Amino acid sequence: MKNKLLIIGASGHGKVVADIALKMEKWENIAFLDDNESIKSSMGLEVIGTSNDVFTYLEEYEIFVGIGNNTTRQKIHEMLETVDASIPVLIHPDAVVGSQVDIGIGTAVMAGVIINCGTKIGKSCIINTGSTIDHDNYIEDYVHISPGVNLAGTVKVGQLSWLGIGSVISNNVNITSGCLVGAGSVVVKDITEPGVYVGVPVRRV
Repeated sequence: MKNKLLIIGASGHGKVVADIALKMEKWENIAFLDDNESIKSSMGLEVIGTSNDVFTYLEEYEIFVGIGNNTTRQKIHEMLETVDASIPVLIHPDAVVGSQVDIGIGTAVMAGVIINCGTKIGKSCIINTGSTIDHDNYIEDYVHISPGVNLAGTVKVGQLSWLGIGSVISNNVNITSGCLVGAGSVVVKDITEPGVYVGVPVRRV
């Protein structure tokens, strides 16, 4: 493990990522890259360049993508994998992670999250503040689980889907890739087509 961490993205989500990294106390130095050149520091940490500069830091730093947009995060994460970047997993010390849980590289697990046993979470996911993921779930790559989302047991969420704040997913439900589930929505049966879903229970809009 390298003792330096470089976070791509110094605004909203990137700041939360940096806060987790600071609380983990694993890295001697943490810095940002951001394409807004007017940002010189964030969270008291220096912005040392733009995303195009990442290649000059690969030997020295572990690299983490701190960008909330799923598609943008995927694009940068996949580029980092092609150049053999060292990509960590960030888990807030106040998260609860059960036994036999597998979390992919580039995923951030925020404060107050509970992930129960037998769950698999893919690469570069966001498991946001206070969300709960029960037993035997499968969260595919580049998914965003928003704050306060509750997933019951044996739920599958497909790649690049985004579950809005406070949404609820019933047990044994599959959500296909590329779905957006609106804030406060309730999903009680499988979603088989990509799209935007809202309501209690959800309907496609």
